[in-house]
Amino acid sequence: MPKAVIFDIDDTLYNYKAANAQAMDVLCRYARQELGLDEAPFRADYDRVMALQLREQGQTAGCHSRAIRIQRVLEERGLLLRHAAVMGDLYWNALLDAMVPSPGVTELVQALKARGVRLGVGSDMTADWQLKKLERLGLLDALDFVVTSEEAGVEKPHRDLFLLCAKKAGCPPGECLFIGDNLKKDIFGAQNVGMEALWLQPDPQKAGEYPSVKSIQGFRGLIDHILF
Repeated sequence: MPKAVIFDIDDTLYNYKAANAQAMDVLCRYARQELGLDEAPFRADYDRVMALQLREQGQTAGCHSRAIRIQRVLEERGLLLRHAAVMGDLYWNALLDAMVPSPGVTELVQALKARGVRLGVGSDMTADWQLKKLERLGLLDALDFVVTSEEAGVEKPHRDLFLLCAKKAGCPPGECLFIGDNLKKDIFGAQNVGMEALWLQPDPQKAGEYPSVKSIQGFRGLIDHILF
């Protein structure tokens, strides 16, 4: 049994894609009602600025900032910048409202906690909203530590983020298990520092393309897999 289990957050502990879709709908509705921007051009501007963020800022926590994306869209269109902070909070609060824990994850966390396993999170993004996500999911109080790319100064799959997770776990990387949905960032990143890794991949066909990678389709019944 591992001494520490570390989880990714987005699209692992909850369905980010579904929650993001609902949050973007709320954001587009605000843009239409308050700024007079139709949905299609607003989404096009938003997606273009997001791509620019990634190119210009690289893999840093700041590249995920919705407030910066919205701010730049407003700047380009000559609109009042006071809307940027409002829309940034609107997006994240809508996403929080839409979040639902992945099936079985709450039970898994409780079972591991009861067995004395150290529990943590290793995630890209800034600490403020990731902590709020964990609280909304009802998991924050069960965790022993949280590592974000904002704190680590690098994003997954950089080894320093995973090594910081192991340091906070209080055990060598080889005694840690990392669970995540992103093959390159979560699985290969964790394996690169000697951690055991489990790939959360609901599609068995995709999982079958990487037979050397341990994969799971979901969290239900996973406690027995981890223990034995």
